[in-house]
Amino acid sequence: MTTTLQKRYEPAEYEEKWYRFWEAHELFKAEPKSNKEPFCIVIPPPNITGILHTGHLLPMVLQDLIIRFKKARGADTFWLPGTDHAGIATQNVVERELAKEGLTREKIGREEFVKRVWEWKERSHDGITDQLKRLGASLDWSRERFTLDEGLCKAVTKAFVKLFDDGLIYRGFYIINWCPRCQTAISDLEAIYRPTEGNLYHIKYPIKDTVDHIVVATTRPETMLGDTGVAIHKSHPKADYLRGKTIILPVVGRELPVVEDDAVDPEFGTGIVKITPAHDPNDFEIGNRHGLPRITVMNKDATMNQNAGEYQGLERMECRRRLVKYLKENGLLEKIEPHSHKVAHCQRCDTVIEPYLSQQWFVKTKPLAEPAIAAVKNGDVKFISPAWENLYFDWMENIRDWCISRQLWWGHRIPAYYCQGCDEQIVSEERPSNCPKCGGTEIVQDEDVLDTWFSSALWPFSTLGWPDDTEDLRTYYPTSCLVTAFDIIFFWVARMIMMGLYVMHEVPFKVVYFNGLICDEKGQKMSKSKDNVVDARNLISEFGTDAVRFALAIQSIPGRQYLPISEGRVAGYRNFVNKIWNAARFILMNTPSAEEGNGSMPAAGVTKLSDLATLGDEQRPLGLADSWMLSRLARLVIDVTEDLEEYKFYEACDVIYQFVWHEYCDWYLELAKLDLYQDDDPQLKERCTKILCGSLDVILRLLHPIMPFITEELWQHLPRSDDSPISIALCDWPESDKSLVSDDAERSMSLVMEIITKVRTMRSEMNVPPSRQAPVIVYTANASLRELLRDGSKYIMSLAKTESLTVTDSEPERKHCATAVGADCEIFVPLEGIINFELERARLGKELKKIDKNINADERKLRNREFISNAPRDIIEMVKKRHRESTEQRAKIERALKFVAD
Repeated sequence: MTTTLQKRYEPAEYEEKWYRFWEAHELFKAEPKSNKEPFCIVIPPPNITGILHTGHLLPMVLQDLIIRFKKARGADTFWLPGTDHAGIATQNVVERELAKEGLTREKIGREEFVKRVWEWKERSHDGITDQLKRLGASLDWSRERFTLDEGLCKAVTKAFVKLFDDGLIYRGFYIINWCPRCQTAISDLEAIYRPTEGNLYHIKYPIKDTVDHIVVATTRPETMLGDTGVAIHKSHPKADYLRGKTIILPVVGRELPVVEDDAVDPEFGTGIVKITPAHDPNDFEIGNRHGLPRITVMNKDATMNQNAGEYQGLERMECRRRLVKYLKENGLLEKIEPHSHKVAHCQRCDTVIEPYLSQQWFVKTKPLAEPAIAAVKNGDVKFISPAWENLYFDWMENIRDWCISRQLWWGHRIPAYYCQGCDEQIVSEERPSNCPKCGGTEIVQDEDVLDTWFSSALWPFSTLGWPDDTEDLRTYYPTSCLVTAFDIIFFWVARMIMMGLYVMHEVPFKVVYFNGLICDEKGQKMSKSKDNVVDARNLISEFGTDAVRFALAIQSIPGRQYLPISEGRVAGYRNFVNKIWNAARFILMNTPSAEEGNGSMPAAGVTKLSDLATLGDEQRPLGLADSWMLSRLARLVIDVTEDLEEYKFYEACDVIYQFVWHEYCDWYLELAKLDLYQDDDPQLKERCTKILCGSLDVILRLLHPIMPFITEELWQHLPRSDDSPISIALCDWPESDKSLVSDDAERSMSLVMEIITKVRTMRSEMNVPPSRQAPVIVYTANASLRELLRDGSKYIMSLAKTESLTVTDSEPERKHCATAVGADCEIFVPLEGIINFELERARLGKELKKIDKNINADERKLRNREFISNAPRDIIEMVKKRHRESTEQRAKIERALKFVAD
C-alpha cells in the first residue's frame, strides 16, 4: 500500500509534534568535544518586557536558517539562547503594573520591587521561550543564559573592575541626558531627536553701569535662571565693545562675565549666547574652559528648585510661560520668532529629555574604539553589506565617553563602595568588609545600576563562561556570526567589538549580518496609533510557521533597511507550502510502501544526485525530461549552496521558489507522468519513481533550513535505509555534481516547453475547448532542431493536447491557422473543423468592443488632471494597471481575429 498524505497541509498538526521530537532527541545540542568545525551564534537576547513582536521574527528566522544550513554542511553548530534584563524598559513595565494596584516602587521599597521584577521575568521568559520554539528555533536550551544570572553578574563585575583599574572607567560630574519621568540618566543613543516647532526668544540683558543692553536668543528661557556667563565669538562686531564688561542677568540680578569662545556660532540668533553650564552640554564645556560656576535650577523631576527663586516648585514648561510673561511686562523681551529645531525625547517613555548636571560613571571609549575601528577596516569583522561600514566608522571616530550609570533599581549594581567614615571610594569585585584607608566598617554600595548595554556588550564571551576558562569559551569564541538589526549597530555591535577586543583580545564574531526592520506593506513603521501592526502570533496561527519564515527570508536583502510584511504577502507563501505538500503527496501516492518492498528506492537523506544519474544506462538512457530535471537540480544545489554561504538569503529563497514551483511542479511532475503511468513498462515506471523520490529528498533537504516543519513531515514519509538519519535535521547537505549540468538538455527542454506554452496560449486565445485535441505543425529549416523535436514529441503531444505533431522544413499553409514564432521555428495550429469561424469572429468582436470601452474610460481618467491630483495613489496605480492589462488583452483579441478572418 502506497503512502498517502492528508489532502491538505495543516501546520498546527505537525509543528509542535516535530519540535518536541527534535528536543527529545537533543538534535540542537552543541558538541564541543567533537572533531567538527565549530560554528556558533549567540542570540540577540530579547528583552523580558513581554512577548516577541513581528520585528523579532526576522533575525530569529535568519539565525535558525544559518544554523540548520551549517549543521547540514558538517559543522558543530551552537546557537546560544538567552534573554536580556532590559533595565529601564523592564522597570517601566513593572512600574505600570504596580500602578494598576495603586502602588509605586517607592512605596514597596527596593527589595520588594526587585522581587516583583523577577516574578515578571519568569512569566515573560516562558512566553518568549514558547514563541521561539513555535518558530522552530534550533537553540541549545541546555545552555540558556540571562544577563542577570549568577555567571553573567560575575562577568559584569570583573569587567567593570578591570576597566576601572586600567583607568578606563571614571566617576565625575557631567551634563548627561536626564529623563524626568524615568528618573535616570540615559545615553546619547537612547535620546531620540524629533523635529519640533518651537520659539526663539530674544531677551535683553542689561550691561552693568550703562543704559545699554545686549540681546541673547534662546529656545529654553527657563534655563536663564542658571546663567553664569555670556559668550561671544572674537569675530563678532561687538566683541571689542563687550570685552571686560559685566552683564546683569534679568529677574535674578546675578552679574555675568563676558567670555570670548570659538565655539560660539556668530550666525545663530544675535551671535551672543548665554552660558548655562549646568543645563547644556556645550555651555558645560565653555564654562569649564573659562572657570564659570555651575548652578542647577531644576530638580530631577523637571520642577524648578530653590535656585530658581520665586519660580521654585513650578514645572519647567509652566516656569517658561510665567517667565516669558514677566519679561514681556518688563520690556525685557525684544521678540519671539518661530523656530524649527530638534528636541530630544526619552526612547522608552517619550518624555522630553533635560540636559542635567549630575555625578555619573563613564567609560573612556576612545582607547577602546581605536582597535575596534581597525578590526573592521582590516577585515577581522566583516559586515554584510559593506554599506554599514561608513556608518560604523563615522560614529566610532567621533565617539564620546559612555555614561554607564543608571538611577534604577533593576539591573547590575555598580561594584563601587563608599566609606561613611572618610568618603573613600572603593571599586572591588567583592564587597569590602572594612575601609582600606581608615579601617572603618560602615560601608555602603553605590545605589546606581549599570546601563543594560554594558552587560550586553559582554554577551559573546560572558555567555560562554568568561571569566572562567570553560570548554565552551575555548571552543566557540570568537563566535562565527552575528545577526541583528541595523538600528543597534552603535548600542550593541560596536560595544561588543570594543569589549571583545579589550577583554578577550579577539573580535567577538567574524561576520555581522544586519537585517532590516519590519514595516507594513506601504513601507511605514508599525505602530498601534497607525493601526498597522501585524501580530506575529496571528500570522503563524493563520498561515503556519514555514510560510512566515519563507516570507521573511525571501525579502532579506543585505543593506535593505525596511522589509514590508502583510497577511497577503504571507498568504502567497502559504500557497507555496501547499504546492510543496501537493507535489510530495503525488509522489508518495505513486511510491511503493515498505510493506510493498520499496528497498530499491533511493534512501532518504543519503542519496546523491549522481546516484540518480546512474539510473540511466546505454540500453535505456535517461529521457530528455529526466536529464533536464537532474541538470536543473544540480545547478540549483550549486546556486543555493553558494547563496547561503554568502548570506544571500533572498537569492537562495527565490531560486528555490522558482525551481520548485515553475520547473519541478509545473513541468517535471507533468512530464514524469508519461513514464509513471506506463503500466506496460514496469522498469520505466520504477525508474521514474526512483528519480521522483530522490529529487524530492534533495529538494526537501535544500528547503529544510528555511521551512523546517513541512520538510521534516514530508521527509519522514520517504523510503529509508539503515543509513538514513532519524531526522532531516541530521541529514548532510546535498552534494552537487557539476557533471550533471547539461546545457544541451536545458536548451532542448527549454524549446519543448516554449512550444507547449505557445500552443496552450493559442488554444486559449482561440477558445479551443480543453477536451478538443488539435494538430500542431512546427516549421524549421534547422535539421538538428527537427531531430530534437522528434525526440521530444511525446512531451509536446501530451502536454499541448495535440492529436498529431508534424515537424517539417516545408512552410505550411497559413490560412485558418493560429501561429506563433519560437526559437528558430514557427508553430502552427490548424483550426479549420475545430472551431466555428463565424461564431468565433462574432464572439471576438463583442470582446473587442467591451475592451475598447474599458480602455477609453481608463484613458479619460488618466488624462483628467483633477483625478491625477486628488485620487489616492493606490487608486491611480490600479487604473494604470487595468489599462495596461486591457491593452494587452486587446492585442491578443486582434491577433485572434486575424486567425479567423475570411
